[in-house]
Amino acid sequence: MSSKADEAVLSYEQARDELIEVVRRLETGGTSLEESLALWERGEELAKVCRRWLEGARARLDAALAEDEGEAEAGEEEE
Repeated sequence: MSSKADEAVLSYEQARDELIEVVRRLETGGTSLEESLALWERGEELAKVCRRWLEGARARLDAALAEDEGEAEAGEEEE
C-alpha cells in the first residue's frame, strides 16, 4: 500500500477513486484475511484524506460566505 508521503500528494479525486476501488475489492471478496485487513487499513487512510480535503473545502466556503456577509453589511452601513 502507500505511505503517508503518498497521501499528502493525493488529490481528493484520486483518493476517492482509490477508495471506491478498495471498497469494491472488499465487497467482492476472494481475498485472504491479510489482504482484506490491508485493504481495510488503506480504505481508512483514504477516507481520512478525503475528509481532510472536504473539511478544507468547507472552511474555504465558510470563509468566503463570511467575507460576502461582511461586505454586504459594510455596504448597508454606507447607505
